[in-house]
Amino acid sequence: MIETAPTARQLLAGIPVIDVDTHFSEPLDLWTSRAPARYKDRVPQMKQTGGQLVWTIEGDLSMGNPCASSVIAPDGRKAQGLEFMGWRVGDVHPGCSEVKARLEVMDRSGIWAQVVYPNVLGFGGQGPAAKVDPTLRLLCTQIYNDAAAEMQAEADGRLLPMALLPWWDVELSVAEAMRCAGLGLRGVNINSDPHRHGMADLAADYWTPLWEYCSDAGLPVNFHIGASDASTSWFADSAWPSLTGETKLALGSTMLFLSNARVLVNLIASGLLERFPRLNFVSVESGIGWIPFILEALDYSISESGARASNSLTMAPIDYFRRQVFACFWFEQEDLVAQVRRVGVDNVMFETDFPHPTCLYPDPLERGAQALAGFTAEERRKIFSANADKVYGVGVN
Repeated sequence: MIETAPTARQLLAGIPVIDVDTHFSEPLDLWTSRAPARYKDRVPQMKQTGGQLVWTIEGDLSMGNPCASSVIAPDGRKAQGLEFMGWRVGDVHPGCSEVKARLEVMDRSGIWAQVVYPNVLGFGGQGPAAKVDPTLRLLCTQIYNDAAAEMQAEADGRLLPMALLPWWDVELSVAEAMRCAGLGLRGVNINSDPHRHGMADLAADYWTPLWEYCSDAGLPVNFHIGASDASTSWFADSAWPSLTGETKLALGSTMLFLSNARVLVNLIASGLLERFPRLNFVSVESGIGWIPFILEALDYSISESGARASNSLTMAPIDYFRRQVFACFWFEQEDLVAQVRRVGVDNVMFETDFPHPTCLYPDPLERGAQALAGFTAEERRKIFSANADKVYGVGVN
C-alpha cells in the first residue's frame, strides 16, 4: 500500500497559523469619512487628474496609480500578468478591503491571524512625505492608524495592522507610537531612510527617544520592503528598458526583496542593536535565503576593512540578528529546512503577502507541504505561530 504524504493542514494541525505580511486595499472613503470638515477636500481621495482617475492629496496632487494593489478578482481568480494594474478597489475581492470577507478568506486558507500593512500612504508611510505640509501629513497618518485600530477591533484581534509613524519628526513619532499602543496596535512601521529627506539617519542620537519607548513598550519596529524612496528605486531601476512590462514587474519584485539587506547591515554595523538590546526589528517581505550570506559577508568585511577595531560591536552580526531581528519567508522551498536552521528557527516567521502580485494564493499552506514535512513539530510551531506570537503579542500560544 502506497502511503500518502501528509498535507500542510495535517502537518500544522493544532497550530494557529500567523501570517506576518499582508496588505489592505484601502476603501475610497477611508480618509474622507474620518477627516474634520476643513480637511475633507485635502486628505487622500480618488479624483480625476489630468484625464486619469488617481489617488490625490491636497486637492489635486497625484499619489500615483489608483489600482487596488490586489491580484484577487471578486470570483477568487488570481490575475495574470499586469491586468491587476487596472483594477480599482471595487473590482477586486472584498477580502482585500473588508474585514468580514478577509476573515472568511483566512478561514478557508487555514490562517488564524494576519499582520497588515498599508498601500496608499506607502509601505513605510513615505508616500505623501514630500508633497504636503506636516499638519496634513500627520492627520493622514493618524486617520490611517485610527482605521487600523478599528479593523483590529472588528476582527477581534485576528487582523493586526502595524501603526504608521510620522517619521519626519521624532517627537511626533514617539507621541503617535504611544497613542497607537493605547489603541491596542502591536507594532510600528517606519520609513527606513529618513536621511533621504534631510533628516538624521535612524542610528543618530536624534532617534533615541523613539527606540527607548519602543524598547520599553515591547513594540517591534517593522521594515517592510519598499518602505522608503531609496528602497523603491530598486524596483524602478532593476530591469533593463527593453524588457516587457511583465518581466520588469518580475525583476523589480525580485530585487525589491533584497533591498532590506542594506537596512539589516546598517542596523547591525551602526551599533543600534548594541545600544538597544531589547528592541526587536522585523524584515518584512524580504525572504530568508540571503541572510546567512549577508551576515557572514558583513562579519568578514568589518574585519578586513579595519572597522572592527574602531566600532563598539561586542558580538558577531549573526549573534545580533538572532537576539533581535526576525525575518519571514513565503515562496522559498528549495532546501528550506536547512536555510531556516541557518538563519535560526527562533527568528523566522511565515507570510503570504496577500493580496499582492507575489502572494501565496489560493492555497498558501499547501504550496509548501513537502518542505514542511522536513521540520520537526516544534520547529513548525515556532515558525508558523509561536515566533510571531512572541513578536506581536497575538495571544494564541
